[in-house]
Amino acid sequence: MELNGDKVLLRPVADGDDEILTKIVHEPEVAAWWSPPDDYADMLAVVFEGEVIGAIQYDEENEPEFRHAGIDIFLTARCHGQGLGTDAVRTLAGWLVRERGHHRLTIDPAAANTVAIRSYAKVGFKPVGIMRAYWRNHRTGVPEDGLLMDLLAGELT
Repeated sequence: MELNGDKVLLRPVADGDDEILTKIVHEPEVAAWWSPPDDYADMLAVVFEGEVIGAIQYDEENEPEFRHAGIDIFLTARCHGQGLGTDAVRTLAGWLVRERGHHRLTIDPAAANTVAIRSYAKVGFKPVGIMRAYWRNHRTGVPEDGLLMDLLAGELT
């Protein structure tokens, strides 16, 4: 599966991407919010101008009564603030709504990650509420709050 956004391409993680993604996830600006995953097999590489600049992933709840999908993303710090993450999230969200038939999507950034929250809001995600002590910061070991955000299919911008 390859998904073309306005600026980025989303494609399956390929041989050789792991090393790049591991370097990115260890950048201080990324590591503040992401712990290194065990592997990148369930992620899509985010590609800009032929270069892997991060990864995005989704998960699906297929229980009919609660069917929805969730998204998570990280990008190299040198690409922050350029609209590339917003484009990647919008591209994946559109595919999840149109092709996978989801009527509701969620994303759950750290409550202190205001840059990510602004980016997700540009796609149409709205705050639902604070999840207290939601995630344990892998650097400090301290539980921190998360912000649950969701988007209904008709709200996708």
